[in-house]
Amino acid sequence: MPPFKDEQIIIIAPGSETTVAQLGLPESFTPARLRVRSRMFPAEKEGEWEPYKVRRRIDAVGKKSMAQEEVDEINDMKKTFGESEDDGIIYEEDPISEEGAVWPISEGRIVNWTCFFALMTHVYNTLNPPFHTPILLITQPAWTPREHEKLTQFFFEKFKTPAFSLLDAAIATSWAYGTHTSTVIDVGKGKVDVTAISEFLPHGTGRVIALPGCGGEAMTQRLLTLLRSKGFTREMCEQLKKNPICEILPVGTALPGTADASAQDAITNPAAAASTGATASGPGHRETAAALGIAPRGPGPDTDVGDEANGDDDNEGVLDVASIVAGGKMNEYLARKDKEKQDKAAAKKKGTDAASAQSRPARLPNSKRERATFMYEDHLLLDTLKGMNLSSKGMADAQAALDEGPQRKNQDAEQGDSIVEQRLAIEPNGTIDSAFTSAHTGPIRREIEVGIERFQAGSGGILERIADAIYRTISAIEEVNKRSELWDSLIICGNGSKIRGFKDALMSTLQTKYLISPSSATIFTSELPSNMSTPAGTGTNTPQPQLAPHGTSSSQVNPLLLAATTAQNPYLLPPGGTALPSMHSHNAHSSHGQTPTSIKIAKPPEYFPEWKDVGYDEAAFLGAQVAAKVIFIVDQGLNKGYMTRPDYNDQGPTGIHYYSL
Repeated sequence: MPPFKDEQIIIIAPGSETTVAQLGLPESFTPARLRVRSRMFPAEKEGEWEPYKVRRRIDAVGKKSMAQEEVDEINDMKKTFGESEDDGIIYEEDPISEEGAVWPISEGRIVNWTCFFALMTHVYNTLNPPFHTPILLITQPAWTPREHEKLTQFFFEKFKTPAFSLLDAAIATSWAYGTHTSTVIDVGKGKVDVTAISEFLPHGTGRVIALPGCGGEAMTQRLLTLLRSKGFTREMCEQLKKNPICEILPVGTALPGTADASAQDAITNPAAAASTGATASGPGHRETAAALGIAPRGPGPDTDVGDEANGDDDNEGVLDVASIVAGGKMNEYLARKDKEKQDKAAAKKKGTDAASAQSRPARLPNSKRERATFMYEDHLLLDTLKGMNLSSKGMADAQAALDEGPQRKNQDAEQGDSIVEQRLAIEPNGTIDSAFTSAHTGPIRREIEVGIERFQAGSGGILERIADAIYRTISAIEEVNKRSELWDSLIICGNGSKIRGFKDALMSTLQTKYLISPSSATIFTSELPSNMSTPAGTGTNTPQPQLAPHGTSSSQVNPLLLAATTAQNPYLLPPGGTALPSMHSHNAHSSHGQTPTSIKIAKPPEYFPEWKDVGYDEAAFLGAQVAAKVIFIVDQGLNKGYMTRPDYNDQGPTGIHYYSL
């Protein structure tokens, strides 16, 4: 078989929410070039799928007012007599709508195989690879060996690939970080996987696979539970979760506006508060990193987030604009919004807000503000407008009138006229100006205010369950001396961990629940019986072995205490460098067997500049690029890193178990 080239390799990483893929390996590894939603739509023909929602609308002048049922009846009659449908019926793809979508992957498991195969076909056709293209598929830990065989059969027989390989997502992440021993915490949409890896091999014992109720969807549902009474929908909470104003605070941090927050010192130095967290100038006004359980903050994400809260009034709920528009009250809604805007402008012009503006405090970081606003893309409102079968002009007119985004604000500030009057230009032939049409093909944006609920996405025990899963996974490792290294090499990845402050909050939870100080080895001495000897005063709390009168080893030194405090410090052992004879071999470990004395996050690689800008949440794809370079280009199958077409013909799908990494 001829050797493969960099530009021929396909990498596909299916996910519950997003599937990423790429054709070819660049000289410097980059994030995935193709990103598609992991869902398909049923086509009109049973058993077939479409990648986007296909809408049927009436566009001809003579058919705009006709009911859809009447149009369908006419078209059916024409089909019966072999005639073509009326030109007034057109089909269009809606890449935004999720109406009727089928998601083949749920909680890391493939739940709809026909839809999944259709998704893989769509990805493959979008990449449009040439002939003789090997494929590397990143697999989820929840996929069984039988499912691996099913995938192998599909890719070999559907795409006629010359070589195929499977790569576990946790192994791919360790390849990306270049750490042979690590603990990978993959936070997905509806699950969390925790894998302990030693020498690039995953430990099956104690591995937490598809832990439910802890992923990004759980955090969205938590926000929905807190904000449903205020009119928030799931889509609103999903967009709020992805917005920078949504933040998970470390353990022990008081929410702004609560009694605990009021008890804290007032901020007298805003610049120091924004950069270092100090409440005032001078010593003693800044909490130490040990008190916070995190590293000191610097200028960055906590500074100048969102728009300044005006404090004029509190929104008790969110208006259902889609229902207002569908009920024919759009003009009343727009008139009320214009009146509110005019009242605010008039009040500001008269100087009624001058006093409040002078007393307004300096801009605070997001974690110190009780209320903040974010821009919500209202897809439901857009779907409502599309369902009304408006003409192109009417559709663009309605979008422009309802949009509250930055474009609307800029246009109002420049001329003071409505967007429709500004941008709508009818050509002599009756068509809409292309500049206007292209400017209003996107979603409709609305400004929504939210309170301290935006800090509670990780509440309800989500972080605690993830921390418990990490502890169980590491504690199940039989090699006790590996546990400390696993605690010091945590890799938190997955798109579910992108929410602001998630990683710091998880580390704070781990340190609060399981971390003990290295000097706390003295806890052993508090449990010693009175007939045991007291450790010698050596300037430390390290016990020294006491010799018996005849030079033999005394048995009155706690062997567990001696093992725990001397294994990492050989110079504290007795002369000869060996432990006491009375100590059993199973007590000679290098650290505390169950409770860590150090918890750290593994340092990400620094030699991939393209990844440093976007972050390493999708590090599994980076690791897959590294692995593909090794097994397809460098090794060329000598170590059976991939399965070839002749191997598949000889061994069948079951042979993939002997070729996977």
